[in-house]
Amino acid sequence: MAKKVVATLKGSKDERKFAKVIKAVRSEKTGAYTFKEEIVPEEKVKEILNTK
Repeated sequence: MAKKVVATLKGSKDERKFAKVIKAVRSEKTGAYTFKEEIVPEEKVKEILNTK
C-alpha cells in the first residue's frame, strides 16, 4: 500500500507536490506515544514538524 500512497502524492510539473508526515505525539492521559498522520504540501513539511 505504501507504493500507492507515494505514487499518488507525486504531482506533474504543473501540480503541487505532497508529502505524508507521520508524527509521534505523547498522550497527556497515559504518557504513551501515538502517531498522527497528515498529507501536506511539501512547502509546509518543516512548519508542521516544528509545531507542538
